Amino acid sequence: MGHPVLRQNSTPYLRENIGTAEFLNLITDLKDTMADAGGIGLAAPQINEPVQIAVIEVPASGSRYGDHQAVPFGIYINPVITILNPETAGYWEGCLSVPGLMGYVERPQHVRIDFIDEHNTEQSLIAEGFTATVFQHELDHLAGKLYVDRLADSTRLAYTEEYAEFVADDEE
Repeated sequence: MGHPVLRQNSTPYLRENIGTAEFLNLITDLKDTMADAGGIGLAAPQINEPVQIAVIEVPASGSRYGDHQAVPFGIYINPVITILNPETAGYWEGCLSVPGLMGYVERPQHVRIDFIDEHNTEQSLIAEGFTATVFQHELDHLAGKLYVDRLADSTRLAYTEEYAEFVADDEE
């Protein structure tokens, strides 16, 4: 948090660059960085690449993220999100760009994501619940937004250690 790339609108990724060595290196960097940090999503601006690419991989239920749908590793290029139902739910979110903090954010729980995949094919998917939150969190990075910008109540922002000690058990 504080790096100017994280607050910029990212530029669309050029379709003619999909599949190039540069593209493959960027995807490898995103995937490795996400895995090294133990994250479930990462957007290119988080590694100082101001382009509209995000990667997401959510493990199966039973992980530290609770009961939810697993999402296999995916690459989302130039994604556009559409809210299908404005009803919201909240989750405690963390972020590799805001280390050491957790914040409670409410987001719409039924969205569609239109994007280009790594094969340069236009795709669309529907995400609900926790998965919808994950997509919105990552795609916010492409618009220069962080989850802390979405906090409705600043008293629901905590250091990770205090969240684990004082909040996590109460939320389950």
